[in-house]
Amino acid sequence: MSLAPGSVPVHLVTGVHPGAMAATTIGLQFDLPGAVVVEHRIDPEHQRLVRVVSDLTGKLEEEVVDLEHACVSCAIREDMVTTLDRLGEIGRWSSIVAHLAAGAEASQVCRVAGYAEHRLSFHVASVIASFDGVGLGDTLLGDELLADTQVPTLPEEDRGLAEVAVPILEYADLVVVPGRRDPVGHDAVRALARPGALVLRDSGEIDARILQQGVHHHATTEDWVSDVRRGPVPTPQTDQVWTMDLSADRPVHPRRLEQRFEDLGVGSHRARGCLWVATRPGDVIGWDGAGGQHRLGPVATWSALGGPLTRVVVTGRRDDDRRSAIRGAFGDCLLTDAELARLGPRWEQHQDGLEPWLGPIRRVA
Repeated sequence: MSLAPGSVPVHLVTGVHPGAMAATTIGLQFDLPGAVVVEHRIDPEHQRLVRVVSDLTGKLEEEVVDLEHACVSCAIREDMVTTLDRLGEIGRWSSIVAHLAAGAEASQVCRVAGYAEHRLSFHVASVIASFDGVGLGDTLLGDELLADTQVPTLPEEDRGLAEVAVPILEYADLVVVPGRRDPVGHDAVRALARPGALVLRDSGEIDARILQQGVHHHATTEDWVSDVRRGPVPTPQTDQVWTMDLSADRPVHPRRLEQRFEDLGVGSHRARGCLWVATRPGDVIGWDGAGGQHRLGPVATWSALGGPLTRVVVTGRRDDDRRSAIRGAFGDCLLTDAELARLGPRWEQHQDGLEPWLGPIRRVA
C-alpha cells in the first residue's frame, strides 16, 4: 500500500460485546504512542449516534448524529471516516483508536480508506475484534436475535447475533477474547478467523510496536471475506466444530433451491459463498448466514469476477451436526447431467420463484 506522507495509523476496535470492546480500547489508548480515541455508540432511546473524542488529557468533544431517518451503516461510516481524517489533519496525535459502535463492521471504513488512501490523512493499520469468552459458541453459531441481547440497537433491528458477530470476526487482523472461553467458542474462533489472524486472550498481549507498523493488508482481508473464493479454503475439524467446502462447476436449479432453502439454512452453523443459478446466469448470488439467519441476494456479475461456480463453505458445531443433511440438500439443488444436456446451464425464464429473495430476473443482452 502506498501511503500519503504523514499518514496517521488507525486501529479499529470492533465486536458485539461493549465491555470487551471497551477494555481493548482502554488498553490501546495507554499502550499506543500519542493516541486519541474516537468512540461511536448507539443511543437507542433517542435513535442517535453519539461520537466522543478523547485522549489521556480527557474528553475533547462529544457530538450526536440523528439516525431516525438515516441509513445507520452509512451514517456510521461517513461520520467515522470524516472524523478520522479531521483528527489526522490536526497532526497532534501519533495514532488513532477508532472504537466502532457495537455491531458495526470495520469493512465499511476500510473500504473507503482503501479507495481514497492518497486523499486521506490516515490509514488503517489494524482491525481488532474483541468478544466475551463466556458463551462465545452461542454468540458465533447460536440463533439469538441481536435485539434480544445487551447490544444497543435501533427499533428496526432484525438481524441475528451470530449474523452480525461472525463477519466482524472474519474481517479482523487480531481477535481478543478475554476470560474463559467455552470449548465451542474457542474452536469456532479458530475455524472462522482469517488464516494468519492472531487470537489473543487479553489486549495486554498486543505488541503496540508491531501494531503501529501495520498488520492490516486490505487485499488479503477482502479476498478472505469475498463471496467468490476460488483458491483452497481451510476446513478444520476439531472436537467441537466441523467445516466443509461444498463446490460444483455447475448451476443450481431455482425451484429446488427454493424447496431446499430451509434445509440448507437452518441450524447452528455459518455458511458463506456464492451460487450460480441457471435462470440468472449473469449474476453472482451471494449466500451469507449464521445461526439460522441467512441472506441471499445478487452481489456482483460473473463477467466482473471470472467464470461462474457454485461454492458454499459451512462451519458448524458437533452437538448440532447437520453435515449429512446440508450436503444432501446442496447436491439436490445442482443441475443433473441430464438437465445440463437437455437445457444447458443458461435458462431463459421470466420468473423462477426466487423473486422474494433475489428480485426480478435481470435480462442480459
